Amino acid sequence: MTTINHTGVSHTVFHMLGIPGLEDQHMWISIPFFISYVIALLGNSLLIFIILTKSSLHEPMYLFVCMLAGTDIVLSTCTVPQALAIFWFHAGEISLNRCITQFFIIHCTFISESGILLVMACDRYIAICYPLRYTTILTHALIGKIGVIIFVRSYCTIFPIIFLLKRLTFCQNNIIPHTFCEHIGLAKYACDDIRVNIWYGLFVIVSTIVLDVLLIFVSYVLILCAVFHMPSQDARHKALNTCGSHVCIIILFYGPAIFTTLTQRFGRYIPPHVHILLANICILVPPMLNPIIYGIKTKQIREQVAHMLFAEQKWTACNYC
Repeated sequence: MTTINHTGVSHTVFHMLGIPGLEDQHMWISIPFFISYVIALLGNSLLIFIILTKSSLHEPMYLFVCMLAGTDIVLSTCTVPQALAIFWFHAGEISLNRCITQFFIIHCTFISESGILLVMACDRYIAICYPLRYTTILTHALIGKIGVIIFVRSYCTIFPIIFLLKRLTFCQNNIIPHTFCEHIGLAKYACDDIRVNIWYGLFVIVSTIVLDVLLIFVSYVLILCAVFHMPSQDARHKALNTCGSHVCIIILFYGPAIFTTLTQRFGRYIPPHVHILLANICILVPPMLNPIIYGIKTKQIREQVAHMLFAEQKWTACNYC
């Protein structure tokens, strides 16, 4: 995009429309948004509480699940309440600084979650290929360092975009047809040349998300090779079963994101509200379903949830006696 039509005025306040074309349906659309947010908040909070309070779950796999649940809470809280404010109260006004802050948190959290999924794939590789050395390799100190590295990576890759946006003059428009702020979605309203923004955004995607996907694929190729060399069918089934939850989360996280990217790139004739709904699905669905998947498919977590619920019911019944 070349420099055009500078007016000397740069917008510092923007107005978000929510889902354009479906304004009369906002109240109905808000229902699944609200339900998914409540489920995500309660489910992930319960998951974190159980893992942190039960010493039997202080294993590497569950600590990574705890990290994943924390990022899901941040991702949902950063986006859904604002969308609900737009749907319910038409409160779509947002300052430039707040918009940049929101996009920064969303992108950092998304990249962090991708990094956690990569580490969880490596965790499964070590657990299956080196079971006797599992706890000696993945110590609590190393897990803490991994968590810091994941956060620093996401922070360092997204932080320069703040300056790339701050240098722009937003003199074209201040109406954002979306429920949350995005990098290029905001930059396209500038009258300046945004090619640096586009190329750096592409670099961030390739150096984080694409690289993570490739490394996860390599991890599972190595896992499958190790599994199919196991002599016992029961051992193979048990090894693959330990990866089931993680594979479901990977599909749930990357699937909608890849589909959304493809529709934005090639779906020129798809209505704008469809693109925005798909973008929201990437934000809404994984945080809502992640705790449900781990709660159902992971025996230890399922048993702890059941124990907590039944113990509470028994305590309540004793009070009535």
